[in-house]
Amino acid sequence: MAYWLMKSNPKFFSIQDLQRLGTEGWDGVRNYRARNFMRDHMQVGDKVFFYHSSAKPSGVAGIMTVSQAGYPDPTQFHPEHRHYDPIATEDEPRWYMVDVTFEQAFIEVLPLLELKFLPALEDSLLLRKGCQQLTVIPLEPKHWQAIIDMAETLDLISANNNLAL
Repeated sequence: MAYWLMKSNPKFFSIQDLQRLGTEGWDGVRNYRARNFMRDHMQVGDKVFFYHSSAKPSGVAGIMTVSQAGYPDPTQFHPEHRHYDPIATEDEPRWYMVDVTFEQAFIEVLPLLELKFLPALEDSLLLRKGCQQLTVIPLEPKHWQAIIDMAETLDLISANNNLAL
């Protein structure tokens, strides 16, 4: 199992939206590095932090699981869709997505400002300059555990969940 963090602007898609839907495709990613993570590395069962970006505050809002590994994002093929890519073809898709399934919403967002003080995250892509714009970020097990520990310390996780490694 691998660990990830995926970002979404909650004005467009939030942890509450995912909770309501249960499972949803993570479409519209148009960054090659993030695409490669979804296409080549994300697997069913991987754990993912749902991160609210461009929000006040931005931060970890909950947890989801990859429920379908990478497959071509169908929005790239539809001219009327905002994620249309005229270069992409069904034979040679450019963009990929995964399906994710809701696990838990945190009681409150765990703010990025708090995460910046975690020594265990110093070497994470989440905090590395130049990587803040990535919408899909791999995490090492120590990064996952540090975020879980902080969320538990701040009482953001319901007591009946065991989310440790």
